[in-house]
Amino acid sequence: MRTLVGMLAGWLAFSGLVLAQEEDKRTLGHFPLPETGNVIGDTYRVSVADQEQTLIDIARQHNLGYREIVRANPDVSLWIPGEGTEVTIPGRFILPEAERTGIVINIAELRLYYYPEVGDGETSRVETYPIGIGREGFDTPLGVTETTMNIKNPAWYPPESVQREARERGEEAPSVVPPGPDNPLGDHAIILGFDGYLIHGTNQPDGIGMRASRGCIRMFPEDIESIFDRVPAGTQVQIVDQPIKIGLGSGRPLVQVFPPLGEEKHDMSTLADTLARLDQLGSEGIALDYGQLARLLDASSGRIMALSPAPPDEPESQEEDLRYGIYAELAHSGKDRQP
Repeated sequence: MRTLVGMLAGWLAFSGLVLAQEEDKRTLGHFPLPETGNVIGDTYRVSVADQEQTLIDIARQHNLGYREIVRANPDVSLWIPGEGTEVTIPGRFILPEAERTGIVINIAELRLYYYPEVGDGETSRVETYPIGIGREGFDTPLGVTETTMNIKNPAWYPPESVQREARERGEEAPSVVPPGPDNPLGDHAIILGFDGYLIHGTNQPDGIGMRASRGCIRMFPEDIESIFDRVPAGTQVQIVDQPIKIGLGSGRPLVQVFPPLGEEKHDMSTLADTLARLDQLGSEGIALDYGQLARLLDASSGRIMALSPAPPDEPESQEEDLRYGIYAELAHSGKDRQP
């Protein structure tokens, strides 16, 4: 009897642990909306549990996509990070500049933000999830639309482009792929008002956080399942391209920069636009380190960085003058720009 009681107690404790872990996984990426400002989440570090764990495994466990985890850990092996290796989890985000309602998708950072409706007395919140988007030549469309229908266990009808590519390979594409493990839509699909575009699950989760689809928005299976029943038809969907997001933290301007889609680097016009937005944010009159801002645009690491005040005048090398002098000149002349 004592053995049975002990086994039962152990089973209940284990069940409680599993349920707690599942609850943590469900609520990861859920944040109350900040009372002031537009910054949510935190950056933290974890240790690799064992030799079998990959960086992609860790990304999925911590609500991140492929590019996010790789950018944050450039010196860590993707497939064999090694037991005990410390991994940075970039879980801090600046909210996109968009109406905080329904779904907001920022393709530049490959991330979706969901603002669920809340009842009286409930705290307004935001949920954020990594996504996959259209690869080059199959760009995900920008603009405002809405959800039209939610379909569980959808069938996939390969478009003409897929069938044409199959014929070019000497293969024959099926006219329909039924629900199941071979269906690229996964088990859940949310149809958008943009003709032919969906938010859906996937049978290839390693592609989350990459440009890998034909224009649709892919989510981890567990992520789309978590919002599927809470996104009614008619929910507004805003798809934006904001590679540079700005915010305020402890009174200092914050910048989060991602690489521009389809381009190698941000150009001079990007810097000018960022300076204008910083002025609108309230940093006008504050002398910022424009050289630092230029370096952040060059790096495009996706990490949130606080802009420093301009350093005191000190002699600099000719190389630094050549590289950043034009930025400073543009920055100061930008104060006189007309709106």
